Amino acid sequence: MESTREQPALYNIVKNKILDQIKAGKYKVGDKLPTEMELCEEYSVSRTTVRIALQQLALEGRIHRIQGKGTFVSKPKIQTSLSTTEKGFASQLIEQGYKPKTDILDLRVIPADQALAIHLQINENDPVTRLTRIRYANDEPLFYSISYIPWKFAPGLVNDEEGCKSSLFQLLQEKYNVEIHKTIETIEPILANETVSEYLGISEGSPVFSLETITYNDDMKPIEFSDSVFRGDRSKFTIERFYTALDM
Repeated sequence: MESTREQPALYNIVKNKILDQIKAGKYKVGDKLPTEMELCEEYSVSRTTVRIALQQLALEGRIHRIQGKGTFVSKPKIQTSLSTTEKGFASQLIEQGYKPKTDILDLRVIPADQALAIHLQINENDPVTRLTRIRYANDEPLFYSISYIPWKFAPGLVNDEEGCKSSLFQLLQEKYNVEIHKTIETIEPILANETVSEYLGISEGSPVFSLETITYNDDMKPIEFSDSVFRGDRSKFTIERFYTALDM
């Protein structure tokens, strides 16, 4: 019987061949790729096919174009797990060969506004510790985040700037006896505004990921709400799911 499976589009074949060469090390990070015409000759395809293949690779963050200079291989994206894991941000970076670093931009106690009161299930004007950080991989800014923790769960947190530079969850558990039970995370692609572009060293309007997280303790009370913005050109997320027979 003749197969009815659709053949992959020609541009996808070219894209995968270029990607294979990047993975094999023929083209390393920072290397300039051949011109569109050279790729046309190499793969015996039209310029339109090559152009679409390169556009797809650029959208996936594998390559980038520099006006007037050509197309270059990009740095690999940094992987972050959104699944159940005992490894924090720093540990995940170290495993991938990066050196983690954190800058504290602001650490203060503020009154909860209406939105924070809803997220954290507290009353308006209740004291909340606001922690603003930039997290780095090899001195390159990766994401910018603001965390809000009800003062009642960690009353001395505002005086613990050094502890906040490492793992916030570990600090809450070990110093304030706050047990972390689960997080609910919402991820959305957005465009960088002026503030985000300044902190992350990218152009305003660049694609980024917005990640909102609500963290619950073992009593199912929200103990943190955070709003983080990750660079779209350097970030990749992994989600692991488990299914039972009834889910299939």
